[in-house]
Amino acid sequence: MPPNDPEPAATPQATPESGLTQLPGRGLSRWLLVRGLPRDPQATAHLTAMLVAAVSTVLLVRGGLALAGYPQVGGGGLHIAHVLWGGLLMIVGLVLLLSFVGPVIRPLASVLAGIGIGLFIDEVGKFVTSDNDYFYRPATAIMYVLVVVLVLLVHALHGRRPHHPSEHLAAAVDQAVAGVVGGFTPRRRAAAGRQLHRAGRAPGRAEARALIGAVPDDPVELFDPLRFVDPHRLLARLRLWARREVHGQGRIAQALPTITVAVLLAQIAYSGAQFGVRLVGRLDGPAGAVWRGAPGPIPLVLGLASTVTCLVLVIGGWRLLRHDRLRGFTWFHRSLLVNLLFTRVFEFDVTQFVATVSVLVDVLMLVVVGAELGRLNRLADAAEAQAAIDEEPGTGRPAAGDESGSGPEHAAAGGESGSVGEHAAAGDEEPPAAGSNS
Repeated sequence: MPPNDPEPAATPQATPESGLTQLPGRGLSRWLLVRGLPRDPQATAHLTAMLVAAVSTVLLVRGGLALAGYPQVGGGGLHIAHVLWGGLLMIVGLVLLLSFVGPVIRPLASVLAGIGIGLFIDEVGKFVTSDNDYFYRPATAIMYVLVVVLVLLVHALHGRRPHHPSEHLAAAVDQAVAGVVGGFTPRRRAAAGRQLHRAGRAPGRAEARALIGAVPDDPVELFDPLRFVDPHRLLARLRLWARREVHGQGRIAQALPTITVAVLLAQIAYSGAQFGVRLVGRLDGPAGAVWRGAPGPIPLVLGLASTVTCLVLVIGGWRLLRHDRLRGFTWFHRSLLVNLLFTRVFEFDVTQFVATVSVLVDVLMLVVVGAELGRLNRLADAAEAQAAIDEEPGTGRPAAGDESGSGPEHAAAGGESGSVGEHAAAGDEEPPAAGSNS
């Protein structure tokens, strides 16, 4: 490096001014940033792919074994269980992640590791029973709990707080790592550009932009299994459809509360029948009778209690919809969480893999209700912002609640067709936190 290069002297002097010593946030996110552990903005997609691959593997293995009559691989006293292949694939995923630099290998490694996890946990029944019972009934509930815990962990790490601009800058540089040796395909260059745009004015952004601009074009790219289900394209289509629906007649938006309540009540009725009928049969059976493979009274009682709790939340949400749509959908959201985190755990102990259909319906409804909650929250924020502007003296606008109908009640009620709510929902971003240069 030439002696007149200012880089060695500029780096320590720029650090206090850049705000990196006073990073925003608190708790785990700030602890990670201070120690140089930026979160990957694409981690949610990779971890989701891993979990989907794991669940799909369990379902395919169970279905395939049932159709084939549960054959065994081996002979002469040996049995090569598929848990061994699962451990091998998890090792392969780890070796790939630890061997190569950059983001290119992560989609393939996440899918391979997910398949390995599925093969591994599918035989959990053999390792929690003394007689190596593969068909141990609570095994499906154990698998489900494991997946739920992983989902909650991913949400706690990546879903609770937005990424800091420096994390987006680190992701852009991470993309450049692959580009400097293999070139950029148009897709990779666009991905790096998105991360640079989100980095704002983070220190080093200009240098990262220059580095990415110097990377040559190259049409060759490693196979990416996640491209079959492109989340960006799917989200773009969903947003376009939602925007057309909001700007149009809004028939689906108007019928959404009725549809949500109907689906939730159908789910509750199904779960109540599953738990209630079996509990009555269990209590009416001969005293001291032991039903091998049948769920015990405690899971049935807990499942029925969870179902009743969901019913109470749905009824409360339906009553709140008359006065406050936001609070009503908040109660629906809580009902779905109770379903996923509690009711389905006990339902897997009753019906095993048939409960997978209920989980898929719950997840779909959670996405729909969550999207509606996000829209309603944005409209409420826009209404509060408009009310604050109207109340500010000297703006020349009527105060909130005047006959012009520009108050928060009007903005919240008619935000679906008003400009304020839609502009806020379309592109307004949160202001940067204290200590950030973005």
